[in-house]
Amino acid sequence: MTGLALGCRIPEYTKFDRKNYPYPDLMKGYQDGHLEFETGGQAYNVGIERVHLEEDPSADGQGYSLVDVNRSGVPLMEVVSKPDMRSAEEAREYLTTLHSILQYLDVSTANLQDGSFRCDANISLRPKGRERLGSKAEVKNMNSFRSVFLALKYERRTPAQNIGPGEKGWPRRPAGGWKNATQRFRRGAKSKPTITGTSPNRTFLP
Repeated sequence: MTGLALGCRIPEYTKFDRKNYPYPDLMKGYQDGHLEFETGGQAYNVGIERVHLEEDPSADGQGYSLVDVNRSGVPLMEVVSKPDMRSAEEAREYLTTLHSILQYLDVSTANLQDGSFRCDANISLRPKGRERLGSKAEVKNMNSFRSVFLALKYERRTPAQNIGPGEKGWPRRPAGGWKNATQRFRRGAKSKPTITGTSPNRTFLP
């Protein structure tokens, strides 16, 4: 239903595959993921790369080593947008539009305070006039429009660290989380690097 509402192409055949998953927030060691997904579409003049289903991992403890497994394995729908947004304001407008669509369709409660609507935001900068985007930084698991807006604004102020040749699928810096209390981007050993389907430590098993 979400794919249709966003104008995506719906595949006639779909399947789920197991993805090798080396993190402790899915204790069984793999994640069931949806590989034949809805593609194309648009929301708020932003292209939709794909809409797919996968398992939600556990919630990592912030600042301590506990893991909340209550949501582990719960179905998670992920909407991946194309890099069509050019400002934090546009990203916020896109998210509020998508949030309204999902609530209207009743496919999710989309309650931000419950973590039912979360955002992983990627930002890439490039010199004016250059086509190719620089390497990306990722801010993970934000559950408020304000957090997304502030985190992207913060990252925009560090252009020297964001512009670089990069390598497709991998950020130059570790991914991390946004801390509303300090309005700071939190990185470090506890932050996960971005893992893509072509990465050596994530393999797909049909």
